Amino acid sequence: MKILLTSTSFQDTPGAHHDLLHSRGYEIDTLRGPIMEDELMAVIQDYDAVICGDDEYTEAVLTKGKAGKLKFLSKYGVGLDRIDLKAAEKLAIPVRNVPGVNQVSVSEHVLALLFTFEKNVHLQYNSTKAGSWKRWVGNEIQGRTIGIIGLGSVGKELVKKSIALGMEVIGFDLYKNDEFIASNPKMKFTENIIDIYINADIISLHIPHTPQTEKIINAEVINYKLKKKPIIVNTSRGMLIDVDDVISGLTDGKIRGYLTDVLAQEPMEEEEKLKGLDNVIITPHVGSRTYQSVVRQGTKAVQNLFDLID
Repeated sequence: MKILLTSTSFQDTPGAHHDLLHSRGYEIDTLRGPIMEDELMAVIQDYDAVICGDDEYTEAVLTKGKAGKLKFLSKYGVGLDRIDLKAAEKLAIPVRNVPGVNQVSVSEHVLALLFTFEKNVHLQYNSTKAGSWKRWVGNEIQGRTIGIIGLGSVGKELVKKSIALGMEVIGFDLYKNDEFIASNPKMKFTENIIDIYINADIISLHIPHTPQTEKIINAEVINYKLKKKPIIVNTSRGMLIDVDDVISGLTDGKIRGYLTDVLAQEPMEEEEKLKGLDNVIITPHVGSRTYQSVVRQGTKAVQNLFDLID
């Protein structure tokens, strides 16, 4: 059994997940992802299985793999939008992911971005590092309204943390979870996303990238639906926003800030339009990259693979 490991978070973090991966004596090779189609096409046929990150598993890649040794894909993480699931099903290549293990880390990262922006931590850090004592005036988040779009594991966790911080919370999801709503009576649940666009001071995105959600934050939303010049936080997928429209919204003062852990192209390209802009904070897709979360995700990804093999 020959396994390819491409998740850099898995590779860079020591822990029990490594011990589990090597416990069966399989041959393990590593590449540093995300791996694009052309690079995968050159090697995929040599491996029985992949523990992957956000690599580009197109139908061509999967077909090439199936013609060789490829039998299983185990995703380190939740999002499956970079894997052609229809092609995988057609080729009888089972795919597993690890939902419900990174919600603490990612929800904490949302708040870390928000506190950094509202308390000007990024500006004050660079200022004092340069020897200055210039002081900015920040903002409190208590009493502000946060709209959480998507109430999966991360969205639910953010609801609880936001309420604990004294924020007003509006939650939106296409699926109404009555049990969660009943257990969090301080959250206002809405089945109309417009309620968030109208009332939220902060909008946090927690939905997968699909054809329906691509560029959900666009010129129409920014120019005609947003009412409170919100801060937009994105720890899901870079393709959920129209970059040019968000930049225009920032320039025109219709958005106060854009705080993101994800970009449409990762790693960040030299010509990334958001890079270096005022009122934009970018972190390099590290929302779930805490030691605790990596061990949980890595262990589950390996166990998923072993279950498929067995």
